[in-house]
Amino acid sequence: MSVSPSFRRHVAGLSLIEMMVAMVIGLVLMLGVVQVFLASRVASRLAEGSARAQENGRFALEFLQRDIRMAGHFGCVNDQAHFVRGEGDPTVDTGAATGSGHPLDFSVSIQGYEAPNTAPGATLTLGTGWATPTGLPAAITALKPRGGSDILVLRYLASEGVPVTSLLPGTNSVVGFDGAAGTRLLEGGVSAPNLFGVADCSHVNVFKGTYAAGKVTAAGSNLNRYTVQPTGQTMIYRAESVVYFVGTSGTTGEPALMRARSDGNNGYSAAEELVEGIESMQLLFGLDSNAAITSASPPTGNITTQAIASGVTTAANAAGAGQWRRVGQVQVGILARSPQPSQAEAPTAAVNYPRALGVGFAPAAQSDTRYRATYESTIALRNRLFGN
Repeated sequence: MSVSPSFRRHVAGLSLIEMMVAMVIGLVLMLGVVQVFLASRVASRLAEGSARAQENGRFALEFLQRDIRMAGHFGCVNDQAHFVRGEGDPTVDTGAATGSGHPLDFSVSIQGYEAPNTAPGATLTLGTGWATPTGLPAAITALKPRGGSDILVLRYLASEGVPVTSLLPGTNSVVGFDGAAGTRLLEGGVSAPNLFGVADCSHVNVFKGTYAAGKVTAAGSNLNRYTVQPTGQTMIYRAESVVYFVGTSGTTGEPALMRARSDGNNGYSAAEELVEGIESMQLLFGLDSNAAITSASPPTGNITTQAIASGVTTAANAAGAGQWRRVGQVQVGILARSPQPSQAEAPTAAVNYPRALGVGFAPAAQSDTRYRATYESTIALRNRLFGN
């Protein structure tokens, strides 16, 4: 039985032209899908980079705000008010010279160091070598801070104190307290504290000591002027001396906000990495209108001048300590970047450069496509507000 010509035409396959047209249409559709996928991938990486930089910036400012607000805390009377009373307080029994920058110089509660060429109006270029602050104490130099970033030192008594219930005065006084309550002195990951402060509402002594359950033995500090509770108001605190700086992560090699605590002697313990991706920290200090605070000329509580660290003072003596005593406010600006490349475009105009407290950051010659953003905060030293 033969097949008719019309039937053969109905069962014939695609022609070459029809197949080529179908392939072209398929390729166009596939190209569109790929383009949508690539655009979605770029947007996702950019959104992730933005979120990580924002998260890092928020955490960095939170750490700084918390500790900066504590600067000057010396019990129920702050360091500035103790000094104005003119009775020799805070009494620092650590052997550190006033204003020297020594980690144990508790006569200075806040102190900064300015990185070269980072005053408001300056511009730093990413990917180039930035200079570290000059005139750093040896203890801070040993921490190997990165360049292009200011450095901040804070000293204070921790917020949680313990009532003193017994006191054996002498060359090495023994301070007694409830052992269970005394675990407050170990908070914040400090398992073996060696710096302490004893304070009432009249005096304060900062000293090196040895902690044991229910007691602290003060090294070379006679605390015979204090009265124990319940008749007295004497409390014992852990003393904190910390330095904030931008360093290099030991695990990733990336820039990070670092914090180091005093080791109780002439240096700082190994720095702890707080927040990754922080490339630069800039500081401005608000100064009391009274340029020379004394018992006869107390602070006014009016912040009328802002200065970079070197504008406050570079003196490492008692006169320099007096200038740092004027600080009642700190402005912090940080540059945060995404941990990984995020397809971010580098700004082409200077007006679009990220800026932290007036310092601009120009893009590198070869963009690393990381997302960058700056964050700022103004922090009042609550222990120095209006001279209280």
